[in-house]
Amino acid sequence: MTLAMDHTTIAQNSPQDFVSPHNAARAAVGVGPVSWDDTVAAYAQNYANQRISDCQLVHSGGPYGENLFWGSGREFTAADAVEAWVDEKQWYDYDTNTCAAGKVCGHYTQVVWRDSTHIGCARVKCDSGAIFIICNYNPPGNIVGERPY
Repeated sequence: MTLAMDHTTIAQNSPQDFVSPHNAARAAVGVGPVSWDDTVAAYAQNYANQRISDCQLVHSGGPYGENLFWGSGREFTAADAVEAWVDEKQWYDYDTNTCAAGKVCGHYTQVVWRDSTHIGCARVKCDSGAIFIICNYNPPGNIVGERPY
């Protein structure tokens, strides 16, 4: 009983809360699972901390693949961020390996990128009250000319 209560106090943003929806999206297209990597997670947390003052969706330019999420008006969670990225699946055409005209699907393709096997993510509340979430992927995906799976 105590464990269940303790789990709810971490606001659904544990490593598993990031890993599980990634792996559900990956399994849906026959891609193996990702696992949590503390080194990648430390990188993500360090960068998220740098965004607390401005909450801007600016990529870190680091060695990993990267998805960013920003939301305000409520306490967005790990699941909300991954769901937003996976929702881009509707715009991705596997046969042509392209996104629909005027649409974005690169967050989705990074989530399901076959060769990205480790993730590390972080969530911070910015000074503005908005939520900034970052997931980093190792090795990085979205290599031009290659299909995610």
